[in-house]
Amino acid sequence: MGGTTKRYFGTDGIRGRVGEAPITPDFVLKLGWAAGRVLANGNHGSVLIGKDTRISGYMFESALQAGLSAAGIDILLLGPMPTPAIAYLTRTLRAQAGIVISASHNPYYDNGIKFFSAEGTKLPDEIEVAIEDMLERPMETRDSGSLGKAERVSDAAGRYIEFCKSTIPSTLTLRGLKIVVDCAHGATYHVAPCVFSELGAEVVAVGTEPDGLNINLACGATHLETLQRRVLEEKADLGIALDGDGDRVMMVDHKGEVLDGDELLFIIARSRQQAGRLQGAVVGTVMSNLGLEHALRTLGVELRRAAVGDRHVLDMLCRNDWLLGGESSGHIICRDRTTTGDGIISALQVLAAMVKAGQPLHEFKAGMHKYPQHMVNVPVVAGFDCRHSAEVQAAVKAVEAELGDQGRVLLRPSGTEPVIRVMVEGTDAGQVRRLADQLARAVAQVQQNAAGNQACG
Repeated sequence: MGGTTKRYFGTDGIRGRVGEAPITPDFVLKLGWAAGRVLANGNHGSVLIGKDTRISGYMFESALQAGLSAAGIDILLLGPMPTPAIAYLTRTLRAQAGIVISASHNPYYDNGIKFFSAEGTKLPDEIEVAIEDMLERPMETRDSGSLGKAERVSDAAGRYIEFCKSTIPSTLTLRGLKIVVDCAHGATYHVAPCVFSELGAEVVAVGTEPDGLNINLACGATHLETLQRRVLEEKADLGIALDGDGDRVMMVDHKGEVLDGDELLFIIARSRQQAGRLQGAVVGTVMSNLGLEHALRTLGVELRRAAVGDRHVLDMLCRNDWLLGGESSGHIICRDRTTTGDGIISALQVLAAMVKAGQPLHEFKAGMHKYPQHMVNVPVVAGFDCRHSAEVQAAVKAVEAELGDQGRVLLRPSGTEPVIRVMVEGTDAGQVRRLADQLARAVAQVQQNAAGNQACG
């Protein structure tokens, strides 16, 4: 393989459908061995394994455990725990690495493997390439006397709960707030309700009955209808929705109105800026709403855009020593609190700011006006990228000319499916939809022409 080309690792580990390569028991066993060889660097180290609640986690946990043991690595088993909890516990337990078995917000029939370094950060590209290189070698089992041992960390949940609570002032209480918490039948089911109730809130917990098959099913951060309905039924002050592995958060105010990652990021940024604790720019992505950029500008704060993916947001934050960034999807990174996106901790930062201001969430979110945004997915042949086509560039310029400085256009190939994502954003919803459809037709026509020329050739 060599070089920096990666066959298996994507922007967030290795992910796919269970039973289809590479998400198979035999591959994951060898992945555990290869990772153990690379991450421990020949030493007899230890690696944490945590997982979400999907049924295939049992199978892959055993496979990873066997592979790591064969490489001479001790294993600390955490059981179902949020992804950011594994990042935290990897640091505090002084492990060589942490491994998460999860496909995040995907359905139960998908799964994946992602890694954290000893510092609780995602692995650099060169380490992922080294693991893939090791996968090409024959698997060798250490001498029986040097095999790794496994033990379960019985107090993992308690350790993480206390850490989450420590990220807001010890004098702050959530007493008097009624909060609906949707755990998506995922890894936060036994953690998140405890965090908010121990801080004084009255908690109505939903999505806390995982059966291995219902993770993210019509609930959680990607399906907010359940939370919206329950907030209104319970006459709650607000609702918090987490995804299956706990690294995303969305919120709902007492009127049932949704606050996405851009709005939550603005609230946290404004609070930090008012307290004099916002260092440098805020990092969003190319998909972050133009309203976020304009709202931050009124505070004298710059928004810098990274590529889509919390990995790219974190990379820009670290390179510039900035502290706050996130995505519209609810991945929010508070580097002054933790090393990765954390849904519970991000929600706590919003609640702390809200309580300090003494305002309900519906009023406290004022200050940012979201621009209408419309996206069209145009199917293309895998690997086809028409962004440099003269016809597409002309179509983009025509749309940009009509929008002026009150909107923007984005074309990007999907990283997970063979489509070009066409996004248009502006002040008028009807105009935005019309221009997005117009540009999508131009992209589709170029794809059709290219396919026709290829067939003729």
